[in-house]
Amino acid sequence: MAVNQTSGAPQSQVKQTPARRLKAAARKARELSLVGRALASTAHPVMAQIVPMRFCNLSCAYCNEYDKVSEPVPVDEMLRRIDHLGRLGTSIITISGGEPLTHPDLDQVIARIRKVGALAGMITNGYFLVPDRIKRLNKAGLDHLQISIDNIEPDDVSKKSLKVLDKKLQWLSEHADFHVNINSVVGGGIKNPQDALVIGRRAIELGFTSTIGIIHDGDGQLKPLGDAERAVWEEMRSWKKKNYSRFNQFQEAIANGQPNDWRCRAGSRYLYICEDGLVHYCSQQRGFPGVPLSDYTAADLKREFLTEKTCAPNCTISCVHQVSHIDHWRAPQTTRVSPGAVEDLVNIQI
Repeated sequence: MAVNQTSGAPQSQVKQTPARRLKAAARKARELSLVGRALASTAHPVMAQIVPMRFCNLSCAYCNEYDKVSEPVPVDEMLRRIDHLGRLGTSIITISGGEPLTHPDLDQVIARIRKVGALAGMITNGYFLVPDRIKRLNKAGLDHLQISIDNIEPDDVSKKSLKVLDKKLQWLSEHADFHVNINSVVGGGIKNPQDALVIGRRAIELGFTSTIGIIHDGDGQLKPLGDAERAVWEEMRSWKKKNYSRFNQFQEAIANGQPNDWRCRAGSRYLYICEDGLVHYCSQQRGFPGVPLSDYTAADLKREFLTEKTCAPNCTISCVHQVSHIDHWRAPQTTRVSPGAVEDLVNIQI
């Protein structure tokens, strides 16, 4: 494994083929169309995250989103859930877990997402990616893939390590027609903050985008970054290349351990659907509202759009912040709900 550890903004060393550039341009056009639609109307979800598989092959110490016993959701049920998200007008459907690549019929699920007109995304630990599997994901129509890499060498906190996954990243660079983002982390439990810089440089070197997440302490409360973590955070913010996804303002407050003043649109513009087919605000507030997706209607979307969530100020889940930001200027929330705190809230997602 060769990684660039020098200072300064990293440079991509990958030359895209004309076919890949054409596919990327078509994907970007679809994304821009979906953004325009989201700005024009609040009556549909912008993003839904759906779990076809709670089982995971890994056991990362900070994660509360997996088990070792669950069976895959039957594919016919997954297709019904995707169809209902399509009827709700969902723009982006992201598959998560557990580890979604352990689902035996994942390709059918991805293809169905594309059939209902949504962008198809997936969050994976990357362990099962080989050239043939990547080509199958191309054929199924995957648009976006994210891998979180937590350190350079595996340790007792996480085995999602650059040393283990670098060959997988090379195969993605060679074969993937979809966009790939590599997410690294700083914060509680991560021993060496400098690992994030190495991971980010390697991602960009291979032609991917790079983001960074902040993991907080076991009760999920905001905690300022330490000096070493702050230095890494500032360094990655300075990478102004077009293929680096930089922080939004809400992440500045998170890094400083400060609450955010924002309107969370979870349950409306963002949905989290667990393996049991229930709609939740997010992965860390499972049980609220806890309504079966099959019963979820436009009236539910409208209600939750106007409902303030008291967990919002200390929320660290980026995807909910980013989706909700589309509507930050609209519709003050007129009702309030207080979701229960989930023990060991340390997860952050893009």
